[in-house]
Amino acid sequence: MIGTVTPADILAFEAANPHHTPTRAERIRRELGITPIRYFVLLKRAASSAEGIAADAITARRVRDQMAARAAERARRTAA
Repeated sequence: MIGTVTPADILAFEAANPHHTPTRAERIRRELGITPIRYFVLLKRAASSAEGIAADAITARRVRDQMAARAAERARRTAA
């Protein structure tokens, strides 16, 4: 799949690999041909894009909910 990675590709990978495992970074590099940091940037975009939501609405919603929860936790920690 090395080349252009679409929002559908990113969300399909996330749906198949929802948990952070020790081998996940290597799988991202091998299967998608991008770095893990780039993957998470593209995942955030895919989860918020119309194309991503159309491709996999459930995974896109889960990713958006996780991002919102992390942002709320960061805000709570910095406010304390």
